[in-house]
Amino acid sequence: MQEMAFVKQVRAAGGKVYAVGGWVRDQLRGVSPKDKDYVVAGLTAEAFTALFPEAKCVGISFPVFLLPMGKWSAEIALARRERKRGTGYRGFAVEADGTVTIEEDLFRRDTTINSMAMELPGERLIDPYGGQNDIDKHLIRAVSSHFMDDPVRALRAARQAAEFDFSVTPETISYMTACQDELCREPGERILGELTRALSSPRPSVFFRVLRQAGLLEAVFPEIHALIDKTQPAFFHPEGDAFEHTMYIVDAVAAENEDVVTRFAALAHDLGKGTTPSEMLPHHYDHEDRGIEVLDAWGKRLPFSTRWRETARFVIAEHMRAPRLNKPGKIVRLLLALSRLPIGAAGFSLIIQKDHGSLPSYLAHASEYLRLIQSVRGTDAPKGLRGKAIGDWLLSRQIQLYQAAFNKVAFVAST
Repeated sequence: MQEMAFVKQVRAAGGKVYAVGGWVRDQLRGVSPKDKDYVVAGLTAEAFTALFPEAKCVGISFPVFLLPMGKWSAEIALARRERKRGTGYRGFAVEADGTVTIEEDLFRRDTTINSMAMELPGERLIDPYGGQNDIDKHLIRAVSSHFMDDPVRALRAARQAAEFDFSVTPETISYMTACQDELCREPGERILGELTRALSSPRPSVFFRVLRQAGLLEAVFPEIHALIDKTQPAFFHPEGDAFEHTMYIVDAVAAENEDVVTRFAALAHDLGKGTTPSEMLPHHYDHEDRGIEVLDAWGKRLPFSTRWRETARFVIAEHMRAPRLNKPGKIVRLLLALSRLPIGAAGFSLIIQKDHGSLPSYLAHASEYLRLIQSVRGTDAPKGLRGKAIGDWLLSRQIQLYQAAFNKVAFVAST
C-alpha cells in the first residue's frame, strides 16, 4: 500500500491522517527526515482494524499498528489522551476512542519541537504549541507541566539539546529538576537508551552539561558528576578539571568517529579520577585501577553490553600505559588485543591522540603493523610443534616481524 491510498481510505471512513514527531521537526529544520510515523484521528481501534485487516497491532497500553507501506512497515498510532495515575512511564490512563483530536494528542508529548503534525494530504502544518518558533530560536521547551509525567523526559530534553545544539528554556530546566525522584527509580534500560542516543549526537557533552544545570547529573550519572572539581596539572590539562577534560575528549572523539562504543570508551577513560583523594590532587596516581572499579559499579546500575564494558575497561586500563610502551613484545600484544575489540586500533588511537596530544609511532602506523603481524598464522609453525608451543612460536614470529618493520621505519626516518 502507498501512503496516498492509505490516506484516502482513512478519510473516506471519516478519519484524518497526520505525519508527526521527528519527521515534521526535521522537515522544518531543513534536515532530511528519517522514519515517518503517523497518527490517525477520528477512528476507533476496531474501525481501523476493519479498514486495514493486514495491520498488526503492536501497542500494549494503547493502539499502535504496523502497516505495510511501500518497502517498509509504517508505524501508525491512534490519537490518544493520557492522564497520570501512577509513577514512571507505565503510570498513565490512556484514552484512544476516536474522539481525541490531533491537538490533544500533541499536548501529551514532551517538547514543542516534537509536538507538531502535518495533515495529509497537502502537509498542512498543525503547530498549536509553538514548535516551529522554538526551532527558529534553537530552543528546547516543554509543551506543558505534563512534561513531568514521564521522568525520562528530563533526559530526553538534555539529549535533544545535544542532538540539535539547542538551549533548554529555564522553565523546562525546572521541570527536569522536579523529575529527579522518579527518574532515579526508572529502569536502567531507559536511562541507557537516552545515554546511547546522547553519545550518538554531534556534541555529547551538551547532554551532561544540561543535566548538571538541572541538578540531575549527580543523581543519574554520579560517576561523571564525581569528576567535577577534581583538579589536574594545568600544564597537561589547560581545559580544567577532570569533568571539563572528559567533556572535551568525548566531543573531540565524537567529531571524528561515529561509533558509539568508541565514544563511550572516551567518556569512561578517566572515571577513576572521580575517586582521587583530595590530598593527592592535582595528581591522579593509579586512577586506571580505580576507573575500572567505578566502571564495574556503574555497570551494576545500567545494563551495558559486553562490547561497551570490555572496550571501556581496556581503554581505562591502557590509556596511560600505551603512549609509554617501547618493548616490542608488549606493543605486539596490545595491537593484537585491539584487533579483537570493536574499537579497533583506529578508535583507540583517536582517544590516545586527543587525550595526550600525540601518538607513539606504533599507534600512528598501527594498521600497517597489524597487517604485517597478522599475516603469519599458527598454521605456518614448524612441523612437530604442538599446543602451547605453536602459540609461543607464533607470538615470537610476530614480534620479530614487528621489530624488523619498526627498525626499517626508524632507519628511513633518520636518513
